[in-house]
Amino acid sequence: MKVSSVEEIRNLDKGAIEKFKIPDAILMENAGQAVYFVIHNEFSIKGKRFIIFCGIGNNGGDGFVVARKLLSNGGIVTVFLLGDSEKLTGCAKVNFDILSTLPIQIERLTSVEQITSPLLYCDAVVDAIFGTGLTRDIGGIYKEVVELVNESKKTVFSVDIPSGVNGDNGQIMGSAVRADYTVTFGLPKLGNLLFPGFDLGGKLHVTHISFPPSLYNTDKIKVETNDPLPIPKRENDTHKGSYGKVLFIAGSSQYLGAPYFSALSFLKAGGGLAYLASPESITNFLANKGSEIVFAPQKETDKGSLSIKAKDQLLEFSDRVDMVVMGPGLSLHDETQELVRELTPEIKKPLIIDGDGITAISKDIDIIKKRKEVTILTPHFGEMSRITKTDIGEINKNKVSILFKTCKELNATLILKGAHTLIGYPDERIFINMSGNPGMATAGSGDVLVGTIAAMFGIGFSIEESARMGVFIHGLAGDLAMRDIGEDGIIAGDIMNYLPEAVRYCQEHFEDIIKNIYESIYIV
Repeated sequence: MKVSSVEEIRNLDKGAIEKFKIPDAILMENAGQAVYFVIHNEFSIKGKRFIIFCGIGNNGGDGFVVARKLLSNGGIVTVFLLGDSEKLTGCAKVNFDILSTLPIQIERLTSVEQITSPLLYCDAVVDAIFGTGLTRDIGGIYKEVVELVNESKKTVFSVDIPSGVNGDNGQIMGSAVRADYTVTFGLPKLGNLLFPGFDLGGKLHVTHISFPPSLYNTDKIKVETNDPLPIPKRENDTHKGSYGKVLFIAGSSQYLGAPYFSALSFLKAGGGLAYLASPESITNFLANKGSEIVFAPQKETDKGSLSIKAKDQLLEFSDRVDMVVMGPGLSLHDETQELVRELTPEIKKPLIIDGDGITAISKDIDIIKKRKEVTILTPHFGEMSRITKTDIGEINKNKVSILFKTCKELNATLILKGAHTLIGYPDERIFINMSGNPGMATAGSGDVLVGTIAAMFGIGFSIEESARMGVFIHGLAGDLAMRDIGEDGIIAGDIMNYLPEAVRYCQEHFEDIIKNIYESIYIV
């Protein structure tokens, strides 16, 4: 599903009105009808008391439609208007004038004392204050209302996006409503899906409000949810070479788990042959843990990390495989870091760079531009800061735009890890991953991820598709682990061991996953 910026959704509105001659009154009516429908299905209406907080923009206009629909179906409705009704225009004013003729209590809110008692005795709240048009931090009475609504613990339905959440980056603008349900219009906005906005929105519903598919499925919108692709079934007449040969350049005396998790996860997720090039002193230990891996012991430094002397052998080995993964647990030893920088432009196969490998190339990021084959980088926010020379706080506020720019400049695929991991491509496409959970924030999880991405390439996906599918399956494995053992205490080994089940689950439940975007976005 496509995901829009605030500007893009405004253009969709404009296109619907001007190109397809859909009156804005119909769009507003459809929006309000969808919110009413969700309230009806998720909560019930008849005899229930509703408070609706409305601003004086189109979000408030949607709220007026909701008020009318609730009244007509047996709800008891009170509307509090935050602003001067004389400033209402267009369809919002039309719907306010209609509402004014109905037996609905409408009050202009000038003091939070007006809502203390109504909030106490109502059954649910509808938040139609700001929508996606908010451009500055909220304060004054608006902030007081938001805080009282949150303190009330009532069931909250937000219209388009919880008031106070930035529609383009999900950041909180001073204070924000915590909703139980959000109904967004046309397409989900970036702020609906990026944290912390996603966490504040509750169960997210999307309604296209009569937009023709040619509007909301346009290639001009570059961001979309990371919907999984069908995983092919294995043919009967195959062998291990049919599912990819990958060289993992990983590990050091300090980091023994990273090489093991990355190489074995490749096999667990369906890959064929995993070759692990690690310092020779740790190879026997790793072999005792993962005997299914093929080992290629390498020369090492006096600190137990890969030596620059291993370069020629690693380059020769890389020519015999389908893909190279470099970086997990390599250490920050100066000689090993230099080895990474020298190998990167000379490896002639698709290359995934992770962990300590990213730290190495971030000191000379232009070497990525010299590569002819596809490069995938898998940074967390700290590593992304080193790659872009940008403050982490700035990246967090502008994830999408910075990812757009970086992928294009480096001509590389970047996987920005975190809650709702982002997968960005050089052609400016970005996918927001919806699988995964907080329990996956654990040491070694990223090592499992790179092995899973490599496995997706091994089983037949294109290199671009492998990045997306690897992220999705990795998150799904974490979710299956959480289902069975709980969110607290998940370790990398748990995620790795659930990879086979994640692949099977995706094969057997593919249509169900696609139908509601992995139980995260529901279509109205």
